[in-house]
Amino acid sequence: MDFATAMGYLGCAFAIGIPAIGSAIGVATAGAASHGAMAKVEEGHGKFIGISAAPSSQTIYGLILMFVLMGKVANSGLAVLGIGIFCGLACAASAIYQGKVAATAILASSKKQEIFGKCFAAAGIVESFAIFALVAGLVMAGNLQ
Repeated sequence: MDFATAMGYLGCAFAIGIPAIGSAIGVATAGAASHGAMAKVEEGHGKFIGISAAPSSQTIYGLILMFVLMGKVANSGLAVLGIGIFCGLACAASAIYQGKVAATAILASSKKQEIFGKCFAAAGIVESFAIFALVAGLVMAGNLQ
């Protein structure tokens, strides 16, 4: 296996691995907040669990990108490495910050249940940046030979 091909496979690994690390951090942050909130309130625990899982979607985006990039490794290994690293980092950052926003949403809505929907909207906006990175990665991969 030549160097460029090896680097391409490394890029595929980064495309899934880096977002998975970010998702783990984001889910842990939001999950910890949900545990604290569930100890304080008597109802609505399901929505706390649901929003705390939101940062896991960035790993799905990384998986999609990895599958697309796998088909490009043989001809464009170094480009695949770059796409995998930078799109992976964008997804990871989105997941980490979405976890922080979800944690504050959980804490806020544990005091005022009626604001949960508005709080969830902010978490969705943070996720949109991972979607932008995925789309950009797919477009770039689609232009590779």
